[in-house]
Amino acid sequence: MPDRPIALDEYPIHQVPLSLRYVATGDRNAYDRCIFHVMDHSGRALLIAGLGVYPNTGVIDAYATLRLGDRLYAVRASDALTDDRLALTVGPLTITVEEPLARLRLTCAADPADPDGLAYDLTWHAAFPATWEPHHTQYRGDRLMLEGRRFVQAGTCTGSIRVAGQELAVTAGEWTGTRDRSWGVRPIPGEDGGRAAEELRPEGFHWVWCPVRFDDRFVMVIVQEDADGHRTLNEALVVHDDAREVQLGWPHTDIGYRPGTRHPERAVIHLTGPGREPLELTAEILTSSPLALGAGYPPADDWQHGTWRGRGWTDRRSYDLTDPAAHPLAAYGVTDHAARFTLEGRTGYGIFEHGSFGRHDPSGFTGYDSVAREAGR
Repeated sequence: MPDRPIALDEYPIHQVPLSLRYVATGDRNAYDRCIFHVMDHSGRALLIAGLGVYPNTGVIDAYATLRLGDRLYAVRASDALTDDRLALTVGPLTITVEEPLARLRLTCAADPADPDGLAYDLTWHAAFPATWEPHHTQYRGDRLMLEGRRFVQAGTCTGSIRVAGQELAVTAGEWTGTRDRSWGVRPIPGEDGGRAAEELRPEGFHWVWCPVRFDDRFVMVIVQEDADGHRTLNEALVVHDDAREVQLGWPHTDIGYRPGTRHPERAVIHLTGPGREPLELTAEILTSSPLALGAGYPPADDWQHGTWRGRGWTDRRSYDLTDPAAHPLAAYGVTDHAARFTLEGRTGYGIFEHGSFGRHDPSGFTGYDSVAREAGR
């Protein structure tokens, strides 16, 4: 097949001397994707939706999960990537950029064969400017495993969600929406990791990612640490409604876990204000959605991002979250927790995303089988 330009090549947006059909790396793990979190303030529902493109494996896929009560409803779709990179549609799932960085529409078409299945039509409205997260890299031995750039943003959502005979009205005053966009290189399943994967398995990994929307400000906190507590990624930032950005120092987290687990029930994130006064961002967990269930994040065993499932693949299913035996890998992946946050007397809503695996000395975890023994750490 001849190599021809694609429509995006008409625009003066090139970064390297290649058609926009190609990325600037031959790494099979190149990716470009997004995620949205839509939560109601009572903790009744948490919708997570995303779409990804994997240009060097020729795959485009998308997913949506809805936590409602004790069930998780999931829709996943995958297909062959085409030259139309502006068509953000896979199966029943579509993301439409109506106004870049300001307004996007998220839809999931109903399945005529499953009238009780998940469907939605939502419009996401930005409340604050998008802000960059730190440049993110991870190595295993001498190999660069992950290199990504990501921006994050908070806003509101309006529209409706339908599932299991119920219709949820999504309103700006009672729901919050956050999102991020990232691209770069990130592992896709199916690659032989070689000696590095065999001999250089991390002893531990500890992750906290918190985008939080208040009425007059947006707070972003990121903490990534290794087994010793060495900080490998750090961010604490407040974006005010006049677009000013203020750094909030070196965050420290105190997480209260459910006894016998690493499932957080509450947390305090200690920050430093612009006058160097201490600030406390507190999180009360409302509801939770493990990303290994339905959303395609590792260690999911039924579908992961970027994997080829053939043309026109669509899958719908639901999970009983009261039965850990039905999803034994969920606890070994990152979980997104919808949370109510407080800061200096203000109340806000956002995501407390957390994963802690293996040894983490600051938390008192000694290995992969170590859990919290009492309320708190």
